[in-house]
This record gives sequence, structure tokens and C-alpha cells, in this order.
Amino acid sequence: PSFDYLHVGELGDATDDLIARLARDLSRPPQQVVLKTNDRVAMTDFPIPAYELAEVKRYFLGSIQYSSGCPYQCEFCDIPALYGRNPRLKTPQQIIAELDRLRECGVTETIYFVDDNFIGNRKAAVDLLPHLIEWQKRTGYVVRLACEATLNIAKRPEILEKMREAFFATIFCGIETPDPDALKAMHKDHNMMVPILEGVRTINSYGMEVVSGIIMGLDTDKPETADALLAFIEQSRIPLLTINLLQALPKTPLWDRLERENRLIHDEGRDSNVDFLLPYDQVLASWRRCMEIAYQPEKVYARYQYQCDFTYANQLKMPVSAEQKNWANIKRALIMLRNIFWKIGVLSDYRKVFWKFALGRLRRGDLGGLIGSAMIAHHLIMFARAASVGQQNASNYSLRLREASVPAE
Repeated sequence: PSFDYLHVGELGDATDDLIARLARDLSRPPQQVVLKTNDRVAMTDFPIPAYELAEVKRYFLGSIQYSSGCPYQCEFCDIPALYGRNPRLKTPQQIIAELDRLRECGVTETIYFVDDNFIGNRKAAVDLLPHLIEWQKRTGYVVRLACEATLNIAKRPEILEKMREAFFATIFCGIETPDPDALKAMHKDHNMMVPILEGVRTINSYGMEVVSGIIMGLDTDKPETADALLAFIEQSRIPLLTINLLQALPKTPLWDRLERENRLIHDEGRDSNVDFLLPYDQVLASWRRCMEIAYQPEKVYARYQYQCDFTYANQLKMPVSAEQKNWANIKRALIMLRNIFWKIGVLSDYRKVFWKFALGRLRRGDLGGLIGSAMIAHHLIMFARAASVGQQNASNYSLRLREASVPAE
């Protein structure tokens, strides 16, 4: 990237060097300066992020970090090489202080734990959860929490129950594929510690929606892989899946293996740098077909209907706090409803599907489920339509540049 200064790594000696350089001279350097962290600051010494310097109300989510690193060694993942296999931790007291700061700065919706794996250190997660529960009780459950975790969290009901009490609403799980042979090949055997569909249902039963990562273009893929993925999406009832073509990242076992096999392709005109075993055009066409079918309005809303009835219904039932009962929030909700009813309920070509869902939520008084589902569903539908005709990258890691085909509204 053509930045003047590039800081690589976590807080540490590179950070001190960057601050010292800028203190001496704010003029642009003649060429890019790359600063790499060698000696990292202990996470227990991290300062509270300066959230007040960001326009937090313009962000969909607040973010917070408790740990760094992951004990697993999935072939495609660079986290162990970048941050280590033994998760480094902040203290629960640090996290509570950061949560308080986020609230002071105006975050009142969702706060996302960006940890590589929330249960990378299960004992640490267990230690933190009672503090989160007490914080939620103290602050009136104003915010929902979300995180990323491996699917084997479904084997830990004691953790899931505490997460429910702490008002976690979403868990991103890297399911990647429902194919056991593929999971074994990518060294993600821990996804098979519990049957995948059973694991998803278990998490849902504690009131948490599962968001899933899916990878296409694996060496184990077959011509019928797309059909298997679509069947899995239908059976799992996961509304939101990030479906990507396989991308080899530096510092991963996958990169090293493909380099040995001479299967890395350095072509920014492609959506992946991997020389697939199946023809590239066939893999890309399968991805586009999956996007087109998985995000058809009828299918997306059917999955959200399930979430409203069987997942969100299992969340803590909390009365609206006094802090949330204000005209600003009421006005905001009314504006969102107006936009949804007009842009989706009147102007969209799938308005019949929308109204079938919306009227059911309105009869139940579930405005939150209506607003949240409709907003995300609309984005998914429009994104998938663009993707299915080649107007979106087939990988979030792709270097290929495209103009935005789905305007921000």
C-alpha cells in the first residue's frame, strides 16, 4: 500500500519508533517507511483505546479486544504466525473500563469482541463472563455483544449459558465447509467435535445467531460441492454467510504448500491467487451460483423467520431501559422503519416476500427483529445480485479492484 508510514504488528517497539519519528518531523518521508513490531507490549499494559477520537455514532458496531492469538493451526489461517498459538490476554478489569469508555462515547447498539477466537483460552473466557454479566446488570443491558469463536463452543454449555446471561447475540463461526474430508485436509478437525448442524442448533438454543464463514475452491471440492453447500445453508438456517473463494495468505501453511507445488498465481485480475484443482472459471461460476441462490429473497427471509422464532426467542427478555426511552431513539427507529417500508416494502421487486415477513413481526410487536432482519437481508440480496453477475469480488482478500456496485443508502 502507498502509505507514508506502515506499522506492521501489535503495539510495541515499532509504535514507539513511529511516535518518536512523528514527534521529530511531520513532513512526508521521501519513501515509504515500514516499521515492524519485534517486542510487543503486554496486553495487560495496553491503554484504553482513544474511542473518543472516532466518530463512533457513524459505526455499525463498537469493537473491543480481550485476547490475541489462537491455539489451532488451520491451514489457511495466518493468526498463529502473526499473533501466536498461546492467546495473550487483557484483564477483565481492562475490558470493563473499555466498555464503560465505549458507552461514554455513545455506543449503545452492539459491541463486537474482535478476538481471533473468544474461547482460544477457555479458562480466560470463563473468568471474563461473570464480569460482563455484572456490567450488563449495572448498565441496564443497553448493548448486545458479539464475538468470533470456533464451533466446538457448542460442547461447552456452561460457557454458552454465561454468554446468554451476558447478552451475546451473535457468534461468528468459521465453519468453512460441511465436508468432513475438507475439514480434515485443512486441519480443522475441531469443527467435527460435534455434528455441525447440531452445533449450530445448540448455539441458537442459547439465543445466539450463528454467522458463518464458507470457503470454496478447496482441493477437496468436487463439481457437486456447490449443491452440498446450498443444502447445508438451507438446513442450518444461517442467514448470513461470508462465502469466499480460497485465498492463500502469506505466513500460512497453505501459502507454503502451494508455493512448493508452484500453485500460487500473482495476477491481480483474478479473484484468487490459488491455482485450483478444478478449472478457475468453474469454481468462480459455482461461487456466483451459490451467491445467487443462497440470497434469493424467499430463502433469506425464511432463514430470518427461523431466527426470529427459534433463536431470538431464546434471548434474555429485558425491559427497555430508561436510557433507551428517549425521543432520539424513537425518532431514529421511526426513520429506519420509514426507509424500510418505502425502499423495500414499496420500491423493491421482492416486496411481497418482505410484507409476509414484516406483518408477522408487527403482529408480535417485534420491531427489533423486523428492523434488524430487513436491513441486513436487503444488503445481502443486493450484494448477491451484484456478485452473481460479476460485479463483486469473490474473496474479501482479493486484490482485484472493483467500483462499488451496491450504493450505500
